[in-house]
Amino acid sequence: MRSWIIFALCGLALNAGAEEELQLHQAGATTDLPTLERGAETVMTVCLGCHSLKYIRFRELEKLGIAKDKVDGWRGSNPMGTAISSQMPAEAAMASFGKAPPDLSLMAKAREGGPDYIYSYLLGYYNTPEGGLGNHYYPPTKMPDVLGVAGVTDPAQRAELEKKAREVVSFLDWAADPRAQERHTLGYYVIAYLVLLTTLLYFLKRRVWGQLDKT
Repeated sequence: MRSWIIFALCGLALNAGAEEELQLHQAGATTDLPTLERGAETVMTVCLGCHSLKYIRFRELEKLGIAKDKVDGWRGSNPMGTAISSQMPAEAAMASFGKAPPDLSLMAKAREGGPDYIYSYLLGYYNTPEGGLGNHYYPPTKMPDVLGVAGVTDPAQRAELEKKAREVVSFLDWAADPRAQERHTLGYYVIAYLVLLTTLLYFLKRRVWGQLDKT
């Protein structure tokens, strides 16, 4: 009897914890070029101050469809084949944050919740009663409120920041798998080829069996 009471109490505790768990906001990440380009602009001019995109090279941004002159402005004197690295030296990052800020290349795949987590995290900042800065989704964060979300009370301004966060998330989702669209396109060709091959084999089978029936 006592064991059943213990199990019941454990179940209640788990349910209470589930109710307190924050729900992720839906990012609604998209793959259209204008959104990806605006997201890239924010990442390259804001996020790159601390973070890197070590698995993405500048040439891939141009291949994505971003104008070459804009990519040239981001890369400076770096060759097009250079991996996109942080503008902050490792020593400065350690001094400021105690550890190097994480690379963003695979962030949309590495975090549970993917794009929705990043979107919720960027919009999760708030001002604490002590005058500090907190984040609902990752309380121990040392990253500053780069979008300036915490102090916003105007709904229109909030909507604009949500749009910017969605653009950043869309770009990071692309960066985590820049070949995804190519694979999808190739998949359509493969399916069309298999359908055509199956059709030809079907008619070949009918012709061969038709001749056998005549004999």
